[in-house]
Amino acid sequence: MCGIGGFSGNFSSSLLIDMHQAIEHRGPDDEGVLWLQEESVGLCHRRLSIIDLSALGHQPMWDVSGRVAIVFNGEIYNYRELRADLEQRGMAFASSTDTEVLLNLYLAEGESMLTKLNGMFAFALWDNEKKRLFLARDGFGVKPFYYAQTELGFIFASEMKSLLKEKSISRAIDAQAVLNYLTYLWCPAPRTMLSAVKKLLPGHALIVEKGKITKQWQYYDLPYNQEKTSLSPEKAAEALCEHLAESVRRQMVADVPVGAFLSGGLDSSAIAFFAKKHAHEGQLDCFTIGFKDDAWINEGMAEDLPYAQRVAKHLGVNLHTIEVGPEMAQEFSKMIFQLDEPQADPSAINVLLISKLAREKGIKVLLSGSGGDDIFSGYRRHQALYLEKYWNWLPKSALSIVQQFTHGFSTSRASTRRVSKLFAYADVEGPERLVSYFNWIDPLSRNFLLSSWMRSELVNGLGENPLLERVQSLPRSMCELDKMLYLESKYFLADHNLNYTDKMAMAAGVEVRVPFLDNDLVAFAAQLPSEYKQRRLEGKWLFKKAMEPFLPKDIIYRPKTGFGVPIRSWLKKELRELVDELLSDEVIRRRGLFDVAGVRSFLEKDRLGHIDGSYIILAIMSIELWCQAFLDVS
Repeated sequence: MCGIGGFSGNFSSSLLIDMHQAIEHRGPDDEGVLWLQEESVGLCHRRLSIIDLSALGHQPMWDVSGRVAIVFNGEIYNYRELRADLEQRGMAFASSTDTEVLLNLYLAEGESMLTKLNGMFAFALWDNEKKRLFLARDGFGVKPFYYAQTELGFIFASEMKSLLKEKSISRAIDAQAVLNYLTYLWCPAPRTMLSAVKKLLPGHALIVEKGKITKQWQYYDLPYNQEKTSLSPEKAAEALCEHLAESVRRQMVADVPVGAFLSGGLDSSAIAFFAKKHAHEGQLDCFTIGFKDDAWINEGMAEDLPYAQRVAKHLGVNLHTIEVGPEMAQEFSKMIFQLDEPQADPSAINVLLISKLAREKGIKVLLSGSGGDDIFSGYRRHQALYLEKYWNWLPKSALSIVQQFTHGFSTSRASTRRVSKLFAYADVEGPERLVSYFNWIDPLSRNFLLSSWMRSELVNGLGENPLLERVQSLPRSMCELDKMLYLESKYFLADHNLNYTDKMAMAAGVEVRVPFLDNDLVAFAAQLPSEYKQRRLEGKWLFKKAMEPFLPKDIIYRPKTGFGVPIRSWLKKELRELVDELLSDEVIRRRGLFDVAGVRSFLEKDRLGHIDGSYIILAIMSIELWCQAFLDVS
């Protein structure tokens, strides 16, 4: 919906102008700043108008009594129900916005208001009576929130590029964050590339007084501590459809046209099916990507277009297609700047191109199928977890042999690459093996890539394992699949998929909503037994059964394919010159994060086909591009 920023402390009022100009793309419809000089508090806002398009939706917004002001990014899907309750309690409203509902809900219930919200949001609320800022981020991390606690005070923004308009923020690199980006291709919150800048964790809130954080707490956590449902598969399938239908209905609320991504996979097709029922005059605009060449297919990715066309015809929706080819590789450098983080996944470019097409067609809001794999299971690592029981009984010595044997499999085919990854950590036990499925590189190979300075900055020279620490804190009674799904939603979804989806869509002036991340739907999914999610090698088993009456079976049961790009081909062709430039001995030595000989050897092994190092090469490139964009500037 918008972009927000602000501060509490000894900052210049002109900083507000710089901050909100840096995120102009997040809100082309309106802008506003609030400077409270006596309080040393500033708020800024860029608006993408979705609900109540009138000037009454202008932000920063005060409540009618003039006590509290807010800057808010997101949508509250249950705002109408909340408003009706507040009106019954005598609260006054001047607009039809969900923003004003937040103001009045705070006045009525204070910080406990957060438990009432069903939506995606990041907001900062100034309480002029208590003289403090109240800041919060939604439970799933759909909306971004960066902040820094500095000697001058506290500062926050929707995007890091806005935050870094304040020159006093230290540009010192966080070595553990670099390690995380190299290991996972993304970085678990709260860390970022800079030690001074943090991401507010999903489901967390802050109180800031006189430029300092005085309170920080978690108000929401993924609800995997519930008892499992006793519903039969048939009844559970019915309930699943009811929850998803209600979530889509809630998220269709808007005063502008709403469209949808449509890959032709189960998740996006299910969203389109339910959205069609609530679309204006029954007309729903959907958007997909088509390939101009065979590079995608050669890397094991199926083309979405034929499936998307089949679903569009089946549902009677309008399908808009953008064809992409190798030229999109040229967007890679711009992508890193837009993301604020060195995420080595060019899938983000797909989101940008689709969002641009949607905006050209007059669509400001798109529904996404993100989250379906994360709450119902759907990734290959979930299959791998299930398959463990067939070989986990072997002695460790035998598992080591299996690991070494499969490590030497050919990297030229997708099938052998996947088998090699399946057994990459076969000789590791317990929680360590579970979290290893998120790794893109093994620790030994990773350490050879790091410079001596980097290793000296890491705990014990090896660094922390944030996912392992988290999974070890979960109840022992939680099944292995639920532990993995917890990590999926808590970190992979929030810090990877949702980050790039939000940043790239907002770069085109489009808001993306995520119906699978409805509070009630997520709570229902968490209650499902593991066999309702992963049944043998069939991921999302119950979800697929639930959608059989509504979608063609070849759509429901099509093989899993990623929303990706042919990165291996790009690195050898379209990006070859950029690879040689960014991974040159001179550049690696000057930056000081990686080992010159280690990177050179790794690149040679990849080009000779001895290893599949494509995504790690891309990660190193992404980190260097990020440094150029955010550090090597005046």
